[in-house]
This record gives sequence, C-alpha cells and structure tokens, in this order.
Amino acid sequence: MHAGEAERIGLPHGGGLRLLADARDTGGAFGAGRLSPGEDAAGAPPHFHARSTELFHVLDGVMRFVLDCRTATVAAGGLVSVPPGTPHSFGAAPGSTAELLVVLTPGVDRFGRFRSLGRIQHGLEAFDVLRSAQDRYDVHFLRVTRGLGRGTHSSPSTPRRRIRVRALTRSSGAKRAARSARFSGVAGRSS
Repeated sequence: MHAGEAERIGLPHGGGLRLLADARDTGGAFGAGRLSPGEDAAGAPPHFHARSTELFHVLDGVMRFVLDCRTATVAAGGLVSVPPGTPHSFGAAPGSTAELLVVLTPGVDRFGRFRSLGRIQHGLEAFDVLRSAQDRYDVHFLRVTRGLGRGTHSSPSTPRRRIRVRALTRSSGAKRAARSARFSGVAGRSS
C-alpha cells in the first residue's frame, strides 16, 4: 500500500495517523501505521501492551519517550522496541514535530481504536470508550500517581525489562547517542 492510499485519522496540532496495515491484513503477524504528531503534541498517555511488542522507528523530527519511568529523546533514525508489559508513553519533543513508523507485533486489529481516538481528540467521543476496550485492543492504560517521583505511574506486576537498543544510522553521532541511551533502550539522545 502507498502512504497516499492509507486512511488518515486527523489529530490535534496538525498531526495525523495513516493506517497502513491492520492484523487482518497481515494474517495477525503485525499492525502498522505512520504517525505524525503535531508540534508539542502530548501523544499517548502511559499504557502497556500485554501481548504485543511495539516498535517505533523515528523517520523525521524528534520524539520524547517515557519507558518504564525513564525519559529519552529520540531523533530521526532512532528505533525504540517496547516489549510486552512495559509501561510507556510518547509524544513529539518540545518545539518539534515528528514522523514515525509504529509497528505492533503480533498484530491486533486496532484500526477501530485509532478511529475512536481521532473522535476523542476532537471532542466527538468520550475517552471511556477506549477504557472499556482495553483488552480488545491490547492497550492497557495506567494511572499516573503523584508524589512518588517524576514520571511515576502505577503499573501491572511485571518485571522490569531492558529495552533493546539499535541505531539505524551509521554516523558517529548516532553511534554515540545510541551508547548514551542504552539505559532505556532507545537510540537517540537521552534526557
């Protein structure tokens, strides 16, 4: 499928999501979309996937990821792999926009979730619609708790896991950035 042929869900701040392949399109192997968060867009709230690994390849711009309470900034060429059960959230870095490929494997039919998300973002549907479908879409939202430290959230009883690191570019700057970000499993600048 060409990106221009993919259904586009409009998001606030001028962003959008192109629906490239749902699990039914790939025999359940994966689902994929191309996300364009608008400038300073908050992005996804803290959540985890019980059954699937989520992969983010930053194609352009800069993203901010919080993985298991650790924050990292990832620039174009960076790859983030989030294993099942790992709490995470993401959005465009302050003052930045971004383009990224998002892949969930094994796949879950989630296009309905993204359509609901677009309606929620524009005030046409309540967020409770997604809360009631957490198991269906394998997106389990976390409650942010205050007073326990920066970026703290309650999460399921899962062991802390190291996230895999891989820089997709060959420049020495990208290699240095990947080495400096190994603590959280992202290729890019950490903060």
